[in-house]
Amino acid sequence: MVQAMININERTNRVLNVVKAKFGLKDKSEAINLVVDEYEGSFLEPELRPEYKKKLQKIVKGKHFSREEFEKAVE
Repeated sequence: MVQAMININERTNRVLNVVKAKFGLKDKSEAINLVVDEYEGSFLEPELRPEYKKKLQKIVKGKHFSREEFEKAVE
């Protein structure tokens, strides 16, 4: 575990308190970890995410639907 002293503004502090309360976390460190995990899953490039390799392997093996096939299957 890495320890860091950081400076955050009042708004960020409030958001972290809300995240902490909403998810029943012990401290702001857990809230920061949760926010960063969500950011990683949503905004980082797919090739930077570990689950991308599994998805890519399925695509290469042909175990996926194209968008057209998916839409036909749903209808």
